[in-house]
This record gives sequence, C-alpha cells and structure tokens, in this order.
Amino acid sequence: MQTAVYAGSFDPPTNGHLWMIRQGLALFDRLVVAIGQNPSKSYTFTTKERIELLHASIPSCERLTFTHIDNRYLVDYAKEVNAEFILRGIRSPHDYEYERVMRHINGDMAPDINTVFLMPPRDKAELSSSMVMGLIGPDGWQKTVRRYVPGPVFEALESKHPH
Repeated sequence: MQTAVYAGSFDPPTNGHLWMIRQGLALFDRLVVAIGQNPSKSYTFTTKERIELLHASIPSCERLTFTHIDNRYLVDYAKEVNAEFILRGIRSPHDYEYERVMRHINGDMAPDINTVFLMPPRDKAELSSSMVMGLIGPDGWQKTVRRYVPGPVFEALESKHPH
C-alpha cells in the first residue's frame, strides 16, 4: 500500500488544497494530510479548527487521514506513518525553487522517501491561504473570497470577520 503525506498550514483550507487532496487520493492508496505549526506564524484558525474545516470540506474516506505535526521534520513524520512519498504542490517559480531545495534536504535525511510534485490547473495556480486572507476586509470581500474556498471555510471566515 503506497502512502503519501501532504503537509501545509491550511490556514484556511482553499480550493487549491482540496484539488491537491483529490489528486493525492487518485495517486496513492492512503493520504495523510498533516497540518504543520510554524511558531513564527500567527494563525486565524486553531489546528483543531483547520482539521474540522478540512473534514467538512471534503468527503471522508478510509484512505484519507487529517492530523497535525508539531516541532518535527516532515520526513521524520512521514517515516512514522510509513509513508513512502511526500506530496507537494508547485504554483510558481518561487515554489519550485523552495520545493527543489527541500526535496534535496529531505532526500539527505531520508533517501527512501520520495517527493512528488503536482502543478495545479490554471484556475488554482495562484491560490494560497495567504492570498485568501489578504482579500478579507474591503467592502464586498465575501463575493471575491467565496470563489476560492469551500463552503464550510467561507462560513468560518465570515464568522471570524463579520461586516
């Protein structure tokens, strides 16, 4: 059984994240979606809320697990869950350069774990959690943001950022 780990902050989960999860499920027997915590970042949603938003946004299946990783290297976590692959998305040349370096560092640390890169389609390529959060605030933000996040995430954003 081939297992992959797809990690990110998912703050908030976007339609791009859901695309990656669906692709991961099509490619691998098991997909572990791991929410990471960066101590230098401040988050809109708690880890628990992000896991709940992911559960609410994509149909559950026995091959899909949502969890979190704290204060450890992703390759170490991948070994812990018996994953042979790390799944990463590349949206831009900047992403490519960062992910290329991380792939080599991860390969140094765990040569038996391979990194698989996916490039999202054009309508998801510019989409990031940071971009979504940057759109919130001006009058009418709801109409703009609604197209980039799943329904449950939009409702959660609205409740955190009322008019």
